[in-house]
Amino acid sequence: MQRFVLQPSLSRTLRLLALVTFLAVGSRASAQDGAPVSALQPAGPAAANIAQLWWVMFALGMAVFILVTAILLYTLLVRNRRRSVEDVQPARGNRWLIYGGLVMPAIVLAIVAAFTLRSMVVLAQDEDAPLVIEAVGRMWWWEIRYPNHNVITANEFHIPVGYPVHFYLTSAEVIHSFWVPELNGKMDLIPGRTSILQIQADEPGVYRGICAEYCGLQHAKMYFLLIAHPVEEFNQWLIAQQQPLDTTRLSESEQRGQQVFFEVGCATCHAISGTDAVSAFGPDLTHFASRQTIGPAWLPNNRGNLAGWVVNAQSIKPGSLMPPMDIPAEDLPPLLDYL
Repeated sequence: MQRFVLQPSLSRTLRLLALVTFLAVGSRASAQDGAPVSALQPAGPAAANIAQLWWVMFALGMAVFILVTAILLYTLLVRNRRRSVEDVQPARGNRWLIYGGLVMPAIVLAIVAAFTLRSMVVLAQDEDAPLVIEAVGRMWWWEIRYPNHNVITANEFHIPVGYPVHFYLTSAEVIHSFWVPELNGKMDLIPGRTSILQIQADEPGVYRGICAEYCGLQHAKMYFLLIAHPVEEFNQWLIAQQQPLDTTRLSESEQRGQQVFFEVGCATCHAISGTDAVSAFGPDLTHFASRQTIGPAWLPNNRGNLAGWVVNAQSIKPGSLMPPMDIPAEDLPPLLDYL
């Protein structure tokens, strides 16, 4: 009867231990497999420090868990067979209370506190940064400005490798949360308040970011890309983004597409530098063709996806603020050429 009672507890303990081990190993494996979002595959100093702190806390937690489980199993399977309840000495019980309830937690918390203070020092913002980016969370896309370079874009951040970048974060409507797991922790975007987050990428690459705060109907599709370039490549991108649209170089189809752009009302919400379209309600489309994604960071930016988005964005992203567009069939190809 005693064996029957103890067996389920032992089984549950082993299953829990296996689950924790699986989660730890699975998280590291997913990072190594190149998962799009992984806090355990750091690519910058801030993320590396956060990952190290997490692994320290995980190791301490596992050590305490294994120790407590071992004591529990020893008590249940060995000691209880040797001694009756009357043989238990209160003095030894007090020692377990002191060492297990005070000493061990104090040691664990002291180690965690030391690593936490070290992390706070590493994560402290530099007073100056060579690049400043302003990011505004909107429903449900990201407005991006480079205020010192007169560049406006959307949904795709570009930074140079090896340099700290200050992100000035705010929101236009509701609370969002800016998170690039491979580069730094989360930072909330609160309407009427500007928060500063420092990000540095040590390796060139495309890092996927997400909104980590539920913000409404399309929260699940509020992604963005952060693209880290070698310095020279970033400078070339920045110069290209500063150029307005050269309307003298438009083909005949593109000229017709520009007319359609204004006729169907696209300019009511969007801006294109070098034209009369200056609205800031929707994403700036000046260099839209250079972006990798639509929606944001939801669909590859190709002609088919763009056509579906322009005609009926609600079928792709229900609840977005872009309404269906009534565009004659013969005018759609020129508009796509222009965009």
